[in-house]
Amino acid sequence: MTRPVLRSPDIAALLLLAVALLALAPRVRSAPPAGASTLPAAEWKAIRKVIGEQRAALVAGDAARAFTHAAPGIRAQFGSPENFLAMVQTAYVPLVTARYTEFLEGAVIDGNVIQPLRLVAPDNTVQVALYTMEKQKDGRWKISGCVLAPSTVQAA
Repeated sequence: MTRPVLRSPDIAALLLLAVALLALAPRVRSAPPAGASTLPAAEWKAIRKVIGEQRAALVAGDAARAFTHAAPGIRAQFGSPENFLAMVQTAYVPLVTARYTEFLEGAVIDGNVIQPLRLVAPDNTVQVALYTMEKQKDGRWKISGCVLAPSTVQAA
């Protein structure tokens, strides 16, 4: 897979969008310590692994495996792996069909952990998936939400 040529991303605009989206979202159950503005590198690595594994499962059509990476609130909302996969295949097509993905710098915004993932479609359009992450009592990260946003970046 060839890496596309990309112009500089507008991270500030993405983070502002994330803040606006978070204002509409329910509060995360388990957040970083109050006042934290970032996480240790090992936490970001764990978060990216969860997102990568879920995306791989979604691309493969493995509903059960993809569903295991969803936070309890998402699991309750959709009830079954099949319902979850059907929703993703309808509302998150770019997430499944992207020809190239790249993690951008994550951020902790108002106590919410946001991990952006750049998605380059087969037609070179670019979107960013803004994942909201939730740390579970057992220390594992789960995906508690995802919003697709247009990007100011263009792929060549």
